[in-house]
Amino acid sequence: MPPPLRVVFLGSDPIALPMLDWLAACAAAPADGGGLAVQIGAIYTQPDRPAGRGQKVEAGPIKRWALAHKVPVRQPEKLTLEECAWFAAQEPDLALVLAYGHILRDDWIAVPQLGTLNLHASILPRYRGASPIQTAVACGERATGVTLMRVVRKLDAGPVADAERVLIEPLDTTVEIERKLSVACVPLVARALPRLAGGELEFKAQDETVATYCRRLNKDDGRLDFAASAAALAARINGLHPWPGCTVEINGTPVKLGLADAVAEVGDPGYNTAKPGTVIGSDSEGLLVATGGGVLRLRRLQRPGGRMLTAPEFLRGFPVAVGTVLSSRPMSKLVGDRPLR
Repeated sequence: MPPPLRVVFLGSDPIALPMLDWLAACAAAPADGGGLAVQIGAIYTQPDRPAGRGQKVEAGPIKRWALAHKVPVRQPEKLTLEECAWFAAQEPDLALVLAYGHILRDDWIAVPQLGTLNLHASILPRYRGASPIQTAVACGERATGVTLMRVVRKLDAGPVADAERVLIEPLDTTVEIERKLSVACVPLVARALPRLAGGELEFKAQDETVATYCRRLNKDDGRLDFAASAAALAARINGLHPWPGCTVEINGTPVKLGLADAVAEVGDPGYNTAKPGTVIGSDSEGLLVATGGGVLRLRRLQRPGGRMLTAPEFLRGFPVAVGTVLSSRPMSKLVGDRPLR
């Protein structure tokens, strides 16, 4: 039997945990990987950070996984030459990167014999950049996925080997899509690694003419302009939950929105003539709001200091009268045909 494929993983987000579990299973029983023997040589992840309300410094999920599986873990603040020398000394056959948080230097990328591969959470060349999951949902896409590509110095522009698609359902938020993508990483890597080890994995250049870019999100991205269509507003609310979250003022109180959809049929034709942002009623599922195109149903809402509630629960403690006008502000641009800042 050939020696095991020695893999070093670089990542900081729990989206990688199912894939790490699969790699660990391959290390324990190579037949689970289609006969591929794997050894996880080391894991790189971000340094421990303050977390939670108490801001206590805690290990991240990837470090906790590494410690539980007795895998060496490294947490440099910067990828120095000295750290690169340690990385090279591990003699990795392959480096796998997923949501690491550091830009890799050329000397790091060149170390593994079989290359440095990145799992990017979109179907490239769409949604290159820092927030592909949130932005795909917020822009109303009906599908997204994970793409396996070679790492190059240009932003998410390396040649692509394969991708695994997932559907975005109308009531999926970023939380559900992250969960789907974390699972989708497993069959993608399971297909690719045996072919890579056998020299059969092909990489194709991306089509630069259709590339789009997203950026790191901030709290200002949670503004809503009710002159937009109900479908566009629902997508943005769902895509930006839980971070940074979309917020509106209702009678002077900032209310965070956690889930929404566009209502297909509201019955009363007068709803279509109401000023955008006007509360026009409610149903068993949510608060109904007029928009520039169709009716928006707000399904989950949260008061300051409270928890996210279904609309019926929220309205029992925070009544909103028909005719109330919700605050409306211009929405920031989330995607473009060149890198955004």
